[in-house]
Amino acid sequence: MKAAKGSVVLLSGLAAYDPKPGFAAVAATNAAIIALAKAFAEQGIKDGVQVNSVSPGAVMTGRRQSFFQKWAPAHHMSVEEAIKKYPEESGIARFGQPEEIADLLAFLVSAQAKWLTGASLRMDGGEFKGI
Repeated sequence: MKAAKGSVVLLSGLAAYDPKPGFAAVAATNAAIIALAKAFAEQGIKDGVQVNSVSPGAVMTGRRQSFFQKWAPAHHMSVEEAIKKYPEESGIARFGQPEEIADLLAFLVSAQAKWLTGASLRMDGGEFKGI
């Protein structure tokens, strides 16, 4: 990475910013990923390697679809109802798309973002309301 003056982006999650008791282990892991990226970024400044982290919000992936297929019947609703209800209850207009996260990642490793390092970026459609 040093020789190539490369870029690294670590993926975390929103639980790092808004931990809940039922997801404490996930939140701690996500926070650790962000801290690790920040620490690596400090070394990266010396080595010419850019390091950032991204915490996506509710992105409609196969994994999320699978979650709803299991979760919805257990909560007496259809998958379609659960998928419709989630954004409304989370305060977002819609689920994100994998391509939107990919576009952010592509920007982060592009020449246009080379001075952006040590950042923790959220791309969550406004789901996280904190500062």
